[in-house]
Amino acid sequence: MSKVLVSDSIDQAGIDILSQVATVDVKLGLKPAELSEIIGEYDALMIRSSTRVTQEIIDAGTQLKIIGRAGVGVDNVDVPAATRRGIVVVNSPEGNTIAAAEHALAMILALSRHIPDANASVKRGAWDRNSFVGAEVYKKTLGVVGLGKIGSHVAAVAKTMGMKLLAYDPFISTERAEQIGCQLVELDLLFQQADYITLHIPKTPETTHLINATTLAKMKPTARIINCARGGIIDEVALAAALKAGKIGGAALDVFESEPLGESELRSLGKEVILTPHLGASTAEAQVNVAIDVAEQIRDVLLGLPARSAVNIPGLGPDVLEELKPYMQLAETLGNLVGQLAGGRVEVLNIRLQGELATNKSQPLIVAALKGLLYQALRERVNYVNASIEAKERGIRVIETRDASIRDYAGTLHLEATGTLGTHSVTGALLGEREIHLTDVDGFPINVPPSKYMLFTLHRDMPGIIGKLGSLLGSFNVNIASMQVGRKIVRGDAVMALSIDDPLPEGILDEIIKVPGIRDAYTVTL
Repeated sequence: MSKVLVSDSIDQAGIDILSQVATVDVKLGLKPAELSEIIGEYDALMIRSSTRVTQEIIDAGTQLKIIGRAGVGVDNVDVPAATRRGIVVVNSPEGNTIAAAEHALAMILALSRHIPDANASVKRGAWDRNSFVGAEVYKKTLGVVGLGKIGSHVAAVAKTMGMKLLAYDPFISTERAEQIGCQLVELDLLFQQADYITLHIPKTPETTHLINATTLAKMKPTARIINCARGGIIDEVALAAALKAGKIGGAALDVFESEPLGESELRSLGKEVILTPHLGASTAEAQVNVAIDVAEQIRDVLLGLPARSAVNIPGLGPDVLEELKPYMQLAETLGNLVGQLAGGRVEVLNIRLQGELATNKSQPLIVAALKGLLYQALRERVNYVNASIEAKERGIRVIETRDASIRDYAGTLHLEATGTLGTHSVTGALLGEREIHLTDVDGFPINVPPSKYMLFTLHRDMPGIIGKLGSLLGSFNVNIASMQVGRKIVRGDAVMALSIDDPLPEGILDEIIKVPGIRDAYTVTL
């Protein structure tokens, strides 16, 4: 009989499900060395946030088939190490959706009616009604930043309360937004017109301090901000200053840049601020839901069935995995790259399997490409199981073609993304020891391995332009690791691909575009 180790506290409902197919040992508070010493006995490991599953623990888990995280994030699991060992890693991306959405809605109402301070006042023996005159949400405008499952649920409930809905999500179609009842607008317009702004986006380099002194200045003096998504999306110092100065009406935060919240100006403010200790997923129902969700997936994998929310590669046997894994990584990398080049919302993704690759199974490659395409928007919430569903919900149309006659390399994958900001394409192949190489960008031939930080330019092929760009980057202390130019004709248009050691400093992209001969520039983080 299979054996499952539960190393963090989970709801009994999850343990009951696991007990149907396995012997379950619950051992809490294990130190890393203790976990490494015993993990070799187990076929599955179920955790929450306390246990860190490092490569050392994975290497020691010689019998492990699956690692289940009862929650959304898998930052405490070395997913690449697990994938290399053929271990499925699963999470519960939907288990706390309703809990998080309801907490955001509760924050909106509590902030509007000063409920926390009014409650505290009455408990102190006061009866001060005049100090707690609130505001109605009826007919007010709610700006929803991020229309994923949580943001969509908040919008749906807010609509029934009579609120007008604006939304910003560059990765969702207008049709999908209209189905929810939202009008898609640019972010600046949302900031200017919304009475309430609720955030439902992941923290990324692009969204870090999205709410800052500049964006706060665009809002109504009566606007109220709600953040039950991720800490760090709001510049808390700038928010506190705006609240003190009366530049916005209020804020309700459940997440913070540093948790637990330490010294902060926000703690000294009055009824215009509500602070809660990261309670978005803290409902009895959510804890039961994530425990059941992940336990069911562990049970299924132990029975030889696929997992529904794997974050690496679900439902593939070791032989198929070994064959397709390099090509799936190629597809995911190209999807991530073309999505960032396209920017904005992608409406159509053309995927063409070329050369020998045209005879391979296509569906795993399509799913991998979509996972890469959606990663910038969804981060850990997108995986190989839900990528197709997420793409469909965002109105992304996928077109698959095959062309065995294109044989520049043994087998290549070509992706073309068309969106609101135009069309971009990338082609890649596995060369040498199955190393990923970019072989074409926007129709210009190149041959470069992708790196974590890259810069692409569209420019006129003319003397001196490479030197000017190099000097400009040097003046900003940007170190170039490699550079290659792809062109079709001499002194015509060309593409330059640069691998750089660090992210570009803020503002440098605008300076690059000012260089004579450079028509456009794009940064990519892989």
